[in-house]
Parts: sequence; structure tokens; C-alpha cells
Amino acid sequence: MRRYFIILTTLLLLYHISAVPSLAVVDPLAQPNNKFGIHILFPNEIDEAASLVNSNNGDWGYVVIPIQAGDMDVPKWQQFMDMCKQKHIIPILRLATEGDYFNTSVWRKPDAVDILDFANFLNSLSWPVKNRYVIVFNEVNRADEFGGVVDPASYAKLLSYAVTVFKSINPDFFIIPAGMDNAAANTPVSMNEYDYFRAMHAAVPGIFNQIDGLASHSYPNPGFAQAPSVINGESIASFQFEKNLIQTMTNKQLPVFITETGWSTDSIPGTVIANYYQQAFSTIWNNPYIVTVAPFLIQANSGPFVPFSFITAANAQTPEYTTIASMPKVKGSPVISSKVLGEATTKVKILLVQNFTHVVNNVPQIHIASTTKEFFKWLLGL
Repeated sequence: MRRYFIILTTLLLLYHISAVPSLAVVDPLAQPNNKFGIHILFPNEIDEAASLVNSNNGDWGYVVIPIQAGDMDVPKWQQFMDMCKQKHIIPILRLATEGDYFNTSVWRKPDAVDILDFANFLNSLSWPVKNRYVIVFNEVNRADEFGGVVDPASYAKLLSYAVTVFKSINPDFFIIPAGMDNAAANTPVSMNEYDYFRAMHAAVPGIFNQIDGLASHSYPNPGFAQAPSVINGESIASFQFEKNLIQTMTNKQLPVFITETGWSTDSIPGTVIANYYQQAFSTIWNNPYIVTVAPFLIQANSGPFVPFSFITAANAQTPEYTTIASMPKVKGSPVISSKVLGEATTKVKILLVQNFTHVVNNVPQIHIASTTKEFFKWLLGL
């Protein structure tokens, strides 16, 4: 009987306890902002990233980093957040699943349980700045990035669910939808991003009123090789075309986060790429709605990403690295988190199932995130 009393009490506490109240996200462009960023793959790359984005008098630049569903390690990610605060880096975390167990050529399609898990985990961390930037998965207009299917309606519903869940647990979460493949065509395994956006809006009218910003993969396509002067929906200017379309489907002025971009050395020399970056930042990317431009990526020692790397396998800086490092930068002044360095969240709202169901064939589906399941296993002595 006593155990059931403890369970009931715990449920009530979990339902009512919450983080310190806040007034939700702040406009990142309302104060001085250092728009320079870089995409990294691993937390231990934060030092090199900071040296680049905060070079030449810069401060509080950005990093974009993926976090996989199977990598919710509190000490690892809290150390990353602490390093971001020490190095004056604003983190943008991109949610990811993992390769599908039954089809290793695709990423597993995310679901409501993933959203609950990510929300509970990321809220347990002490972030360096008030805005907690989260990108909800990646290039979902490609089937291989979304469980082998192209399903804008399903993604729009999942995104809406993510907004509700994350902002219910902490209104400081700044929710950004997936950046799209700007070169994808309408085929059985992909969809043109502009058609995808329209299909999202048709499935969930007002979906773009729910989010806080836009992610753009403004690559110089086709072939990652077009000059900065090329202005169309597949170039480094694709963010403008994306924003212009989405602006017809929302009453919000959404800021833009270019979370992937870059030229390939398989197509053009590094010295030309360096010049292209110089041109891009002084022209098309000199846009008042851009919060950050974070090229892909800081370093790749092997594999298909090597042609985009800013640091070689021999740890040498490429011409594009030195060019961006030499560009004048702003001392950013983001609103800082009220948490002290290394302090984990002490009053945590853990989301269970109340108000967070979804319907399949007219039957409500109840989900308890796996982190919460483990807690109840411990509580019940299972």
C-alpha cells in the first residue's frame, strides 16, 4: 500500500513541478549578433569551432551539432553545454534518430516517443543562453532521412507535436523545422522542398505560425559548385525563396538559420571556395533576417564529407577556414541563461502522457518516453 501511495504522490509531483518560469524565447536579432557559425559532428570539436567563429573580435558565434536518440548521455552533453558557455558559443542541436535496423540505407522515422525523450533529456541540461535552439530532424523531403518515405503530412504533425511538447516543458525552447535538401526533385524518393512546404501547410494549416525560425540548407546547387552570384531556388540564395514562400503561410516574421551550406573541393579549388565565401558573406548572406550561417563542416577525416571540410585530415586549415577566420565579426550579446556553469536543472518538469497523445485509426495512442519508463521501472522495483 505504501508503494502505491509513493507512486501516486510521485505522479502528482511530476505533473505539477516545473522549471523556473520564463517569458519564452527572445528575438536573436534584437541585440548584437555574431552570425558566423560552423557545423560540427562531435562535442570535442568545440574548441576548434570557437576559434573560427569567434575569431577577429567576434564573440558568441554559433555551432550546429546533431544529437542522436541513442546518445542521451547527461555528463557528455552537460560538459558540451559548459564548454559552450566557457567559449561563448551558442549551440543549435539538431535531433536525429539512427540508421533503421531493418534498412541501413535510411534513418529511422521518428515518432512521438522520440519527441518526449528528447524534450525530457534536453530540458535536464543547463544551457548557456536563454534560447534553447532545437532543429526537428533533417532533410525530411528525402525518403532516406525519414524512414524511407516522403511524407510531409506526417512530418508536419510531428513538428506540431514537437512544438507543443517542448514548449510545455520549457518555453525557452526555440523550435526550428528541418532544413530541406534544396536540390531534391519530385521523385518516388524525394520531393521538391517548396512543394513539401505547401503540403505541410495543407496537412496542418498554420504550422508555420507555431515555429520560431527557419532552417535552410542553402547549398550552391547543382553540384555544390555554383558561384555566389547565382540567385535561384537551388543556390546559396535558396533561403530567400524558402522564406518568401513560407511568409505567405504565416503571420510571423521568421528569422533564418543557414545550418548547412558549402562548396565541394571535388568540383572547385579551395582558393576559389575561399573567394566565394568572401563574396557570399558580403552580398547575399548580408541579410537582416539571417541569424547565423553555419557551413558544413569543421572537419571530416574520411568519407563523403571530406570535400566540405574546413580542416584537413592532417589538421591543416583550408583556405576557406583562413578566409572566414580573417573576416571582421560582431561581439554578440545574447540573453544568457540564468543557470550557473555546470548547474543541471534542479526543478524539472518531466512530461508523461497527459495531453500528449496522438490518434491512429481514431484510437488515441498513449506514449511514455523511454527515460520516463526507466524511472518507473526503478520506482516499481521491476
